[in-house]
Parts: sequence; structure tokens; C-alpha cells
Amino acid sequence: MFATIGYYICIPFAWLVRLFYNLADNYGLALILFTLVIKLIMLPFQIKSKKSMVRMSRMSGKMQEIQKKYANNQAKMNEEVQRLYMEEGVNPMSGCLWSFLPLPILMALYSIIRQPITHFMMLGQDVLTQLVDTVSKAGISMDKIVMMKDGVMQMKDGIPLMQPYGQIELVHTISTQIPEAAANIDGWMNVNYNFLGLNLSSTPSSAFTSFAFEWAVIGLILIPILSGGFQFVMSKVAMAGTPNANQGPNKMMILMMPLFSVYIAFIMPAALGVYWIAQSAFSIVQEVIMNKFFNQKIEEEEAAKFEAKQADRKRRMEEAKKLQEQQKQEAAKKLTLKEKQELAHEAKLAKATKGARTNEAGRVGDRPYARGRAYVEDRYDKEV
Repeated sequence: MFATIGYYICIPFAWLVRLFYNLADNYGLALILFTLVIKLIMLPFQIKSKKSMVRMSRMSGKMQEIQKKYANNQAKMNEEVQRLYMEEGVNPMSGCLWSFLPLPILMALYSIIRQPITHFMMLGQDVLTQLVDTVSKAGISMDKIVMMKDGVMQMKDGIPLMQPYGQIELVHTISTQIPEAAANIDGWMNVNYNFLGLNLSSTPSSAFTSFAFEWAVIGLILIPILSGGFQFVMSKVAMAGTPNANQGPNKMMILMMPLFSVYIAFIMPAALGVYWIAQSAFSIVQEVIMNKFFNQKIEEEEAAKFEAKQADRKRRMEEAKKLQEQQKQEAAKKLTLKEKQELAHEAKLAKATKGARTNEAGRVGDRPYARGRAYVEDRYDKEV
């Protein structure tokens, strides 16, 4: 079941490699062009992942403050971390998810390179059996193509048991020694594995069995070394700006990935090493550009947020100031109105008092009398 699924996964990638091989007529160049196109296809996903990683690296200071502040309260720490992620618009899983995309592509390409007849040319098992018989009858050594026991080809259900890299060795043998053997097979391609004077169907480990100071041998050995070197540079560039990049798991990743690249490129066909070198080289360029772009963009966003906060703070201060002035003016208006009411009341009292007054001649004690002649107490006691 898994073999069938893997076969169908290989179909679009095999079509793409065949397309570039037909255009370039060079297997190594076809792999480089394939790598470039795959990088461009994956670019939107990697942009999203890179943006998230850059944001997380820039908020590491805030993360450390939260971890230090809530060191004794794990639940509160997790709550504050999640709140920080929401405020910054960061999904911590988005950076990890897309980083696994190159793995299935690598596995599919490995199958295409290792099994060029069934996974690159998409020919059937019957064609493979036919070609094995043709090469065997031609008197060519089959030790590197099929499994042999006591000089006899091993079979299972009538199908020859192939060596791990038997198909690629078979295609190389036919293409270089008896190309006419497959001339009438529909879909067959006499693949030229020569790239820069190197045989990409060979494994670099085989160069030590017949070592010689020749470019064909030295070049094969350099492929794993270059793949490890480019992988190391790519890891360093990818980790640039990441807190504690040279400590703990990050340091282990930077050291282990190049060593893994050297090992894989050493034991597998050189064609896969060419892909690995091209993939790392394109990734270095991509990481440098994206690091610069997103750091600058995020700095601009943070500056814009700061300016917006300052503008909002200034606006709120001005509104508070206007409100305070308005309250003062209203208080002043209320005081003036009260004073007017008091003045009006005093004026009313003054008017009432003025209307009730008489002169001193018409008053007895405090009692006012009507206007008239002046009161004389002994007026009628005088003799006439």
C-alpha cells in the first residue's frame, strides 16, 4: 500500500524532472532546475513560516521576562505566553509545519533517482525484466545490477531481484554501452549521467574502491563534502538572529544536519548529492533575502505601532485637557449665574424697602404713617 502511494507521489515530480532533462539534455542541470522550481513553488509557504520565526525571535526578550516573572506559576506563565502570541499575531506551530515539506520531496526524488526505469520513465516491471535479460545476454557483468548467488541471477515470481541501485546502474550501462537495446521501447530515455565530468549514477563511497587522483574520483568525493558545507552555512544563516542559536538544541541541529548531509550524499548516488547541494545553495540565498526583508518589515510595523500608540496617547491627553477646560468653563458659568441670582434678589429687596420708606417727620417709633402734615403731639393742648 505504502509503495503504491509513494509511486503516485513520484508521478508529478518525475514529470518535472523529465521536462527539464528534455530541455537541458543534462541530468545534473535538470536536477538543479527541478530544485529551483520546487523552491519557488514552496516559497509562499516558507515565507509564512519564516515570518513567524522572525517574529518569535524578536519577541524572545518578552518571553524571557514572562518566564522569569512567573517561574513558580506554570499555569499563569502559559496563559501570559498565549496572550503574548495573540497580541503579536504569532502561531508557534506555523514555523515547524512547513519545515517538514522538503522531506517528502526528498524521498520522492530519491525514488526517482534510484529507480529511473519504474519511477522516472514510468515504465512497467515487464520492461525492467526485458532489459535485464538483454544486458545479461550481451555478456555484461550483472553483479551491480541484480542479486547474484553462485553466479546465478536471483529471481522472485519470475522477476529479477535488483541491487539497491540496480536500476540506475542498468540505465547507465544501456545508455553508455548498448543504447540500441532499448531503442524500440516506448518511453525509454538513454539518460546521460555525465555532469561536469562526473558520473552521477555512481555513489561517492565507490570512489574509494578504485581511488585515483583523477577529477572523476576526486569530484565524487567532493560532492558529500560540499553538501555538508552548504548545509552548515544554510543552518547558520537560518538561525541568524535566533536567541541561543549556539546553545542547546539549536547548536546540536547546526552540527548534526551537515553531518547527516555528508553521510546521505556519501552512500547514495551522486545525483542526489547534486540536488542536496543545489537545495542548500538556493536556501542560503532565500534565507539571506527573507531575513533582511522580514526584519526590516517587522521593524517598520513595530515603529508604526509605536507611532500609533503615541498618537492615541496624545489624542487622549488632548481630549482630557479639553474636557477639563470644558468643566472649568461650566463651573464658571454656574458661578456667574448664582451671582446674578443673588444680585437680582438683593435688587428686589432693595426695591421693596425703598417703596415702604417715609420721612422722619411722619414716623412714630418704627411705625410709618401716610404722608401729610407733620405730627405734633401737643397740637390741641395749646390755647387759641
